[in-house]
Amino acid sequence: MTPQGNFLVMAPVIPGREDELRQLLASMNATPGAADSQNALIPFGRFDRLHFARLLILTDPTADDIAIYDVPAPELPPTLVFFGDCDGSGAAFLEQLAAGAAGLRRIFACCDGFSPDDDLLEWMRRHGQAPIANYVNTIGRTVRQIREEAALHDALADYLGDPARAVAIADPHALQRDLVSYVAARQASGELVLSEPEPTPLGWRLRNALNLAVGPLIGMLLLPFVLIYLPVFFWQLRRRETTDPQITPRPGAAARAEIARHEDYDVTNPYLVIGGLKPGLFRRLLTIALLSVVDYGARHIFNRGHLARVKTIHFARWVFLNSQKQMFFASNYDGSLEAYMDDFINKVGWGLNLLFSNGVGYPKTNWLVQGGSDDEQKFEYYIFRHQLPIDVWYKAYPGLTAFDLTRNTLIRAGLTRLDMTDDEVREWLNLI
Repeated sequence: MTPQGNFLVMAPVIPGREDELRQLLASMNATPGAADSQNALIPFGRFDRLHFARLLILTDPTADDIAIYDVPAPELPPTLVFFGDCDGSGAAFLEQLAAGAAGLRRIFACCDGFSPDDDLLEWMRRHGQAPIANYVNTIGRTVRQIREEAALHDALADYLGDPARAVAIADPHALQRDLVSYVAARQASGELVLSEPEPTPLGWRLRNALNLAVGPLIGMLLLPFVLIYLPVFFWQLRRRETTDPQITPRPGAAARAEIARHEDYDVTNPYLVIGGLKPGLFRRLLTIALLSVVDYGARHIFNRGHLARVKTIHFARWVFLNSQKQMFFASNYDGSLEAYMDDFINKVGWGLNLLFSNGVGYPKTNWLVQGGSDDEQKFEYYIFRHQLPIDVWYKAYPGLTAFDLTRNTLIRAGLTRLDMTDDEVREWLNLI
């Protein structure tokens, strides 16, 4: 199994060169925000281990909201952010990028501290940043597997023709054997390839096992202190929840239209929101604790197709900025933004409150998990105000949703499951 990694490179834009950089980024696109996979600057399609990537000029349009606490707004100058998700380690992928995307030098030339003589790989490493929490829909599912299984599904669908044949067949096992023979013949001719997974790196296994063991151990060690602190925690929490202001005005139409201009060119969309954390050590430590639990759960529990009850996210990450004064959340999700919001609100609204209520201006919560996103209009206004358009976005498998990827994997698995019952075979055939 090849585990997935991620990378993030960020650097302030040189004052006066933001327009130049935006023009460079726009030149990479086939449509607004959606990259040409073979563009001259970063030919994403040549990197066969890259799932998603994006570039944008990061700003915080709501930074001044924190003034309501009589705290100065954090300084975040326009900053180029380049990040993505890949098979294998993010560090190894940066090496491939440095060797195969010379256009990065033109992009980074607009950033503070970059010179033509710089070692590109070392510069990206110095400007890298790890997320506080990261989510992968299905750990071990590679770009190669996704593409091969999509080709398998298409070939079987073409061969079957009318899907009704799969439902009405009197002997489903006969059709299964027919499809197995068909695939074997296509593989022998080289028309279909179904590669075996690569061995799981030993270093990743060890680190993953260590992380799995250390999480509960830390929890047990801290439990007595947590129980003693709990009454104080709830008092501190409620004191803040009842006095923290909410800032949820209707977002500007122009800003929403600009974001919409970059959406819905594929069945999947990129998403990014940025905002400031409420001031004080209490909110900062609470955010760190909650996101540490999310990262642990995403690594060991929610790593097979769903984040809690939400199944439409491919990858997601939470990243601290500006000495933990600000944060951005980014994801790649299936469907429209409205459907994405509804999916979260209806299925895991409590989770939204846990993770976002420490942000300045979030709708009022009760005991951390209630309220907040229950007021859908205020929640959506809050989210829209904090959302940024994505200048450049790349997806390695256009037209495929997370559901499609899972379906295609099940179709492949069914080719070797010759011990299924008639009903199980019919259910498998209906996937095609």
